[in-house]
Amino acid sequence: MTPSPLDPEHLRMLARADSPTVANVIELFDVRPRVAGYAGAALKAVYPELPPTVGYAVTATFRSAYPASSQDAYGGMPQLIADAQGIPTPRIVVFQDLDEPPAAATYGEVMAATFLAFGFVGLITSGAARDIEQVRALRFPCWASGVIVSHGYNHILAGNVPVTVGGLQVNPGDLIHADANGIVNIPHAIAAGVAELCEPFMQAEAIVLDYLRSPNPTLDGYRDAYHRMREALTGLRQRARMFMAGE
Repeated sequence: MTPSPLDPEHLRMLARADSPTVANVIELFDVRPRVAGYAGAALKAVYPELPPTVGYAVTATFRSAYPASSQDAYGGMPQLIADAQGIPTPRIVVFQDLDEPPAAATYGEVMAATFLAFGFVGLITSGAARDIEQVRALRFPCWASGVIVSHGYNHILAGNVPVTVGGLQVNPGDLIHADANGIVNIPHAIAAGVAELCEPFMQAEAIVLDYLRSPNPTLDGYRDAYHRMREALTGLRQRARMFMAGE
């Protein structure tokens, strides 16, 4: 069962941060290994110019290779959208393509337009994309492993099931943050704390970045700015511990 969703302000906080910042802030809470909880390099933003997307996962498995299916290419869509009603908003659909390598595209213009019309905020697939210019015009964020011209014998196999995309396991209702850098799964237990620490984390990094942009930086000045940044991050780590302790 998915915990209570974040309030709109926390979702807005997350959407203002890039995914590397989100990943960095999750590390402050020390709830999982630093090499877990994100998708690998195989998945890329189809539209990296679009801003970050935050949503709760609506999951499904998919196949487009032989044996040919008697199902209509989009026949599973109504049921998937109906199943999604049990997932909090905003929603992002996550497909695992069971064909390895992908035989055809998971989505195109019709599927993207359908999800957009029903309030979804993005689409992730371990498979391929097509109609990329038509979907670009929709400004509907998508992530995929590549582009393939045909939809093949595409059909949705099962919805609301655990899936794996780019090495990342995603369960129905998981909170996902994604942008041009990649895809991060935010643990529900710390989601509000992650949202609240993203802006302070960026402010801490800005101590060094602002110094480096100043005229004639020196090594001593850089050392001082770096020390002040580390002190700020230590304070954020303490705030994360306090959040975990319920203080």
